[in-house]
Amino acid sequence: MTDKRTQSRQVKRHSLLFCGLLFSSLTHASALYFYEIGTEDTALAGAGQAARAQDASTIVSNPAGMTRLPDAMFTGGVQAMDGNIDYQLNNSSQRSPGDVMTVFPNASGFYSQKINDDLYAGIGLYGNYGLGIDYGHWAGDRLIKKSTMVAMTLSPSLAYKLNDRLSVGASANINYGFLSLTRNVDDSDHKETDYDWAMSYRLGLLMDLTDSTRAGITWTSKTDYDFSVSGRARFPDHPNLQYDLPISASIRAPQQIMLSMVHDINRQWSVMGDLGWQDWSQFGAPRVTVSGQTLDNDSRMKDTWHTALGVQYRPTEQWRLNAGVAFDSSPYRDQSDVAMTLPTGDEWRFGTGAQYQITPASNIGFAVEYLHMQSSKVQSPALLQGSYDNPYLWFASVNYSYLF
Repeated sequence: MTDKRTQSRQVKRHSLLFCGLLFSSLTHASALYFYEIGTEDTALAGAGQAARAQDASTIVSNPAGMTRLPDAMFTGGVQAMDGNIDYQLNNSSQRSPGDVMTVFPNASGFYSQKINDDLYAGIGLYGNYGLGIDYGHWAGDRLIKKSTMVAMTLSPSLAYKLNDRLSVGASANINYGFLSLTRNVDDSDHKETDYDWAMSYRLGLLMDLTDSTRAGITWTSKTDYDFSVSGRARFPDHPNLQYDLPISASIRAPQQIMLSMVHDINRQWSVMGDLGWQDWSQFGAPRVTVSGQTLDNDSRMKDTWHTALGVQYRPTEQWRLNAGVAFDSSPYRDQSDVAMTLPTGDEWRFGTGAQYQITPASNIGFAVEYLHMQSSKVQSPALLQGSYDNPYLWFASVNYSYLF
């Protein structure tokens, strides 16, 4: 009887360990929300995003901004993200993953069309959260080896000019999320995938305060995804025990509010800034079900704040130079207890780039950005405790706009 009880406790302990790691891998991707989607905003570190409205990508930052665009406009961009996110285990006798970051591509496209003097319509396709990580052959590869989540959004939008100084806009966002998890099962890779569709919404307002100053505010609703995977793991210390745990999770990308302002000092110089809020405290406790039983999950996350400052300089009619810096507060209550697959904290962004007017109807731009994350420590599971020291990401993008 004692042996059975001991074995039962061991099964429960390993099952909870497995669930914890698999759950964290389910939630890590959507927790990294990016302002970088291959547009000019990357060069400004997102500064002025809800008020700038200089191309069709305003559909994602503030749909009301379409009322400032020409009759018909297309904007598209491509982007690469990489960096160094190095995880080192506290136990030096175990094999650490090292740098888990892999190159992550992204692309976006937007089209805006004037319907009449007051009404504009547009549509956008973009991805602004997701991540691919690769832990490789490490001490915990029977629980997680690779994880990827990509989320793409199709965003039909409308904007209406109430008067010469005030416009409103709205988007209905159709979101597609794809999850892939890979683990070591009997010395070979075992891959599970799932996908889900979700709806979200965006409302925006754009106001010309003066002839040289405008303000914009945008609210974006939460997005809920439901994923389900069949977890399997065989542990080295119990080679005859295999765990098959169907796990489902409801994952929430948070609602957010962004307030931006842009001021044109003169024909050459403009300054811009942001103040934003994201509801990560609601994200931190998603519903998780293992073998039909709902597990309690205390939230370790808190709401975050975003601030940014940017500048544009136009030395000639053909060139527009951009630079920006932004700060996002950590979503964690305690940086010494973060999720293994969500190595983030306070974030500093530094961006720069330029736009070149090729013809009166077309322009091309490039942008680079460096994102530095706060260091963090992982406390659970205890067997795989470790730390992320000075992780960072970089972005490089090219965008193109055309007036029809």
